[in-house]
Amino acid sequence: MAVLTMKKIHILGLKQDRKAILEYIQSTGTLQVDMALAENSIFKRTNTNASITHYERRSANTEQAIDILNTYVPQKTGLFDSLKGKEDISQEKFQQIIADRHAYNTLVAKIIDCGKEIETAKAGIAKYTLGIEALTPWLSMDIPINTFGTKSTSVFMGSLGPSLSVGEITGILEARLDQVPFYVEVISSDRDQTCIVAICMKKDEEVFEAALRKEGFTRSSFVSSRTPLEKKKKYEGYLKNFQETIDSVTKELEELNEQKGDLFILADYYRIRSEKYQILGNLIQSQNTFLITGYIPEKKEKEIQSHLQELYTCDVEIEEIPEDEQMPIELSNRTFFAAGEGVLTSYGLPHRGEVDPTSIMTLCYIFLFGLMLSDAAYGALIAIACFIMLKKYPKMTDSLAKSLRLFGWCGISTLIWGVLFGGYFGDIVDTVSEAYFGHKVTIKALWFVPLNNPMKLLIVSMIIGLIHLFLGLGIKGYQQLKHKDFAGFLGDVLSWFLLVIGLIMMLMPTSMFASIAQVEIKFSPSMKTASYVIALTGALLILLFAGRSQKNPLARLGLGLYGLYDVTSWLSDLLSYSRLLALGLATGVIASVVNMMAKLAAGDSPFGIIIFILIFIVGHTLNLAINLLGAYVHTCRLQYVEFFGKFYEAGGEPFTPFKENTNYIDVTRK
Repeated sequence: MAVLTMKKIHILGLKQDRKAILEYIQSTGTLQVDMALAENSIFKRTNTNASITHYERRSANTEQAIDILNTYVPQKTGLFDSLKGKEDISQEKFQQIIADRHAYNTLVAKIIDCGKEIETAKAGIAKYTLGIEALTPWLSMDIPINTFGTKSTSVFMGSLGPSLSVGEITGILEARLDQVPFYVEVISSDRDQTCIVAICMKKDEEVFEAALRKEGFTRSSFVSSRTPLEKKKKYEGYLKNFQETIDSVTKELEELNEQKGDLFILADYYRIRSEKYQILGNLIQSQNTFLITGYIPEKKEKEIQSHLQELYTCDVEIEEIPEDEQMPIELSNRTFFAAGEGVLTSYGLPHRGEVDPTSIMTLCYIFLFGLMLSDAAYGALIAIACFIMLKKYPKMTDSLAKSLRLFGWCGISTLIWGVLFGGYFGDIVDTVSEAYFGHKVTIKALWFVPLNNPMKLLIVSMIIGLIHLFLGLGIKGYQQLKHKDFAGFLGDVLSWFLLVIGLIMMLMPTSMFASIAQVEIKFSPSMKTASYVIALTGALLILLFAGRSQKNPLARLGLGLYGLYDVTSWLSDLLSYSRLLALGLATGVIASVVNMMAKLAAGDSPFGIIIFILIFIVGHTLNLAINLLGAYVHTCRLQYVEFFGKFYEAGGEPFTPFKENTNYIDVTRK
């Protein structure tokens, strides 16, 4: 439960060393550079846009070459290959690729040219395939496509409406033409069009064409001295050549694919260089010196300072960050608690001086998640799957590893709650033993079965919710006492502890509480009086201190009365924990329904056991997926709204050090 202490660092060095110093800082990944330093008459920024553009273009070209290889020389990948993480590359290998980068640039250009050649061939295949499809209705025509007639005749090639016969076309034209001789032949007819060749005398061309167009005639767009069949064969020759080109170039890419691993290194190298020049362009420099200002974790300051002063002629000064300056936030928690950092950062980082609630929140998250899912078998499956993946893929990204570790512990919590509530794939033990062994066997719950006693689970949920809310309120009180805000502690924390506890004590002896909890509680007169006194004291503290920022007594009283209205939000927050009951019951009910469906579907069929297993697997997989998502969403909601709402402000800016942001490799340095 800690935020790393940050220091402000100033590095003043010789201009000739700036690139080497920047490369060292980038390799360590421990310093966030302040990009907002103002220029003056001596220190100015250098325009590095040309270098940035150059390296970005090189990086983009290399990425394009990698994409081409991935497209045309695909490699088999497993379902979980994305978890493998980046490949470790020795510093010697990295330097070797850098030294040979010009040869690799030639390789990149060659791969890009191959990609363009394949795309051109594919475009040609698409073009001539469409051409063949358009020619298909005309293949039975044995005259050249561009036949327009003879000295005394005119020829019309084109299409009319769908599914017409020669007789129908002739009848239509004869009705429109008076004593005009013509000849019509149907080349093909389908539900889309009727392809025809029509011949008339030259002198009747205009009249005949007008009659055709009134029936929707459209001339063929083909122009060729070949017959359709000859044209098709020509197109097929083009297709064959294009396909041979694709096969030949693909084979060449298969040979070049052996160097894809080197291209990964090259792409990351150019990306690193581009980012270095972006930082370099934001540094202020004089004629002979340069200045870097930024933030560094306190635990790294001596290492960086001693290294820079030992190897370079530079001055390194480290100071405390001024109180009025925002400090970048970097969380530092033990492995178990760090698993919940992803949940916290999704909401927001703590601001400077605020408590890091990661540790407490992680424990609460795991506890509440398990209660919502509460099935021992589901919990075991989740935990086993998560911890196996963590063990098998140690190089996965840090954020993914934290998430899997969190869900692994949530699985263990679910397992424990499942044992307490007696849930093992719902009531699978009861169902299987009764259906296939003739007598019911039940694994008894160590505590109670929620389906048999839902009101008890509701009371448990409310108690857990109250503890969770009080925990958040307690953290707020700790922060106020730490900052010596005693009035705030009295008016915002102690007052609500007293008021809520007093109201609960007043409620407990009532008949309404007895009907809900199914337990009758009796208080002595002194206890009843004490509950009134506690609640009244809390209310008075709120009345007196809620408006403490106002000097006007009436305004202060008004704000105090308004502060008392927040008791409704406490009631709303507390009722929100009934979702623990709802989701806990939902998991068990759906699981039991799945088991019942499997049992009924199996019946006395000889294949009953197979049917039972299939329904069991599908049903419980869906139930686990749905309730896993529900538990995740609602547990986050209880943290973000109810828990954080009591104390957490967030708003901190993340620590973003200048480092080697690579996509494919990690360089192992000595």
